[in-house]
Amino acid sequence: MMAGTRAVNSSASLALPRLRLGFPRAFTPWLLLAPSAIFLCAFTYWPVAKVALGSLTVQGFRGSRRLGLENYARLFGDEHFRTAVVNNVIYAAGTIVPSVALALGFALALRESTRVTALLRTLIVMPMLIPLVAAASLFAFIFLPNAGLLDYYLARFGLAEANWLGDPSLALGSVTAITVWKNCGYYMLFFLAGLAGVPQDLHDAARIDGAGPVQRFTRITLPLLGPTLLFVGVIATLNALTQVDHVIVLTNGGPSDHTALLLFYIYQQAHQNFDVGLASAATVVSVAALFALSMVSIRTLERGIHYET
Repeated sequence: MMAGTRAVNSSASLALPRLRLGFPRAFTPWLLLAPSAIFLCAFTYWPVAKVALGSLTVQGFRGSRRLGLENYARLFGDEHFRTAVVNNVIYAAGTIVPSVALALGFALALRESTRVTALLRTLIVMPMLIPLVAAASLFAFIFLPNAGLLDYYLARFGLAEANWLGDPSLALGSVTAITVWKNCGYYMLFFLAGLAGVPQDLHDAARIDGAGPVQRFTRITLPLLGPTLLFVGVIATLNALTQVDHVIVLTNGGPSDHTALLLFYIYQQAHQNFDVGLASAATVVSVAALFALSMVSIRTLERGIHYET
């Protein structure tokens, strides 16, 4: 009798953990993902859906609202929006190409780990640690007409002084130079990491075959840096469309909208003109253009990337 009772108790004790662990195991992944999913929906998907809905919401008389495409019609008919698009294209071309080229050049020159190269890497990377607002305030003093550091040293060399932020032909270039100075070191870090993955054996074999530095770079280094170049290109494109703090601090879009970028246009419509519908429509168009450009860049660069097996 005692033996039978012990057998029943032992079997029950073995069965109980199965009943206890079976229910939590089925829902454990969902419970672990629930906090992240809640925050993702609350701070990513819901704002995106709200902006998309706001771009389709048209304000009527006496506070009435209806859905329509009038905001997009007003957007594409706005001369200020077209000016912002042109400025942003020029700004993107003036920031992406020089900053990526300089970052790649610095990475190639400083790829060897020595005390001197470590010091130079630190100096080049330091601007990325400075907030964009602080960098804009610093360059506001440098670009100060007739009293700034730049005009001071230009005068010592006998060169004419210039109004770097007030001249329509120089303002956008000055803002572009700040972005290149700040982002170059950040992109250099990615290229240094990519160069560390390039096999040295390939360079040694090419050198034995008589290949020069330019041939080794174009035939070996650059193709193997394809994924890194792709990533840096996408990041640089995102920065060209999402960095606007220095424009607000330095020029506030002026002179005469010559430094008004897309994000500044959205900021201006939402917080100065209180036109939420027009700002939402401009946001949707900007995000759609950025997404399409990123996809085209990824597809184009992936066609030229070949991996050895």
